[in-house]
Amino acid sequence: MAAGTNLRPVVKLKSTAGTGYTYVTRKNRRNDPDRLTIRKYDPIARKHVEFREER
Repeated sequence: MAAGTNLRPVVKLKSTAGTGYTYVTRKNRRNDPDRLTIRKYDPIARKHVEFREER
């Protein structure tokens, strides 16, 4: 088994605009132990909004 698979889990990023749109990405647990927040484009809202990590 590869030890790196648990270090970089797949996370879902959900839009804070309330549209329900999500992105799927990987994150490094050592560098980002807290919840991830990224500003990305929401095509339903048609603007850039913050996306927060879902658990």
